[in-house]
Amino acid sequence: MSITVLLPRTLMSVAGGQRTLLVESASCGCVTDVLDSVGGRYPLLARRIRDETGAVRRYVNVYLDGEDIRQLDGIATAVGDGQQLRVIQSVAGG
Repeated sequence: MSITVLLPRTLMSVAGGQRTLLVESASCGCVTDVLDSVGGRYPLLARRIRDETGAVRRYVNVYLDGEDIRQLDGIATAVGDGQQLRVIQSVAGG
């Protein structure tokens, strides 16, 4: 039982060169738990995704099976076996 975390290429360097991470769902009841698990393995990745209060940074979007977690229950959104969490960084320009 696991949850797949998909990362953009720009975050590979802080995730051991990986774009896909597997997190055991037995220890994950919500998005916070998944991000805590990933952050335990890759602290620099955790800091790029969440701020010091634990909230997802405003320039980072997180989707659970294609749904923006901000439109669901935020980081308290429940996750289940086989689901996919996708992290996307916003791109700014001018």
